[in-house]
Amino acid sequence: MGFADLSIAEIARDYNVPVEDVLRLCDQLAIAYKTPQTRLALEDAKAIMSELVARTDDDRPSTSA
Repeated sequence: MGFADLSIAEIARDYNVPVEDVLRLCDQLAIAYKTPQTRLALEDAKAIMSELVARTDDDRPSTSA
């Protein structure tokens, strides 16, 4: 498994969410970390980012009539 060279804190900053939200996601997805500066494996970073994107999509108002 490769590394994404992204930390939890960097993902939080890039997606404009609190670090605590990303740490909570790590816990929910069973992703091991020690600190918000922990560098993540590529697959773990992708899983977190996918979840953040899905949550953003869920927050958008529906445009169907």
